[in-house]
Amino acid sequence: MSTAIQNSRSRKRPRLQTDTKEAPNIADSILLPKDEAKNTAENPRNEIPGVIYLGRIPHGFYEDEMRAYFSQFGSIDRLRLCRNKATGKSKHYAFIQFSSSEVARIVAETMNNYLLYGHILKCKVLSESECDEKMWIGANRKWKVAPLAKIRRLKHERRRPPEVWNHLQKKESRRRLSKAKRWETAGISYSLG
Repeated sequence: MSTAIQNSRSRKRPRLQTDTKEAPNIADSILLPKDEAKNTAENPRNEIPGVIYLGRIPHGFYEDEMRAYFSQFGSIDRLRLCRNKATGKSKHYAFIQFSSSEVARIVAETMNNYLLYGHILKCKVLSESECDEKMWIGANRKWKVAPLAKIRRLKHERRRPPEVWNHLQKKESRRRLSKAKRWETAGISYSLG
């Protein structure tokens, strides 16, 4: 190892002061008068959450991408991309709840008729009467594709009770006998067993 690398590693960096008694919060004293700083710390804003409808969402713009994109406007409480129950594919519309109704209004104005991946988004603020708790079922969940082939295979290979198994065997033998009779009437000679 060269001496230059050894020397740079051995130097200690100065540490930041973390004791609050020694270093007062300068931002509060400069930006706000003391009375207003105390009021904002004691009384957080009681904002009404705002909900937006986002329509005509392009393929590939899913929950993670939406959360990353719309979090630049403000904090997101809930996000739900509507999906097909059978296939899990996007239905191309979503609902997003922001912490503040003012943020939701700004997002709706900004994102309405916004061109994204070749699709023009439609965005509007929903009133409280248009919102329902049922529309948030499955919100804030990571979508996982159901392994349908595995589920079908396990259902097919499951153990069956003896009476069900005997019924299936009788049904199969009746089916084979009916096929043999049809082949015989058609003039085809074929033995099944």
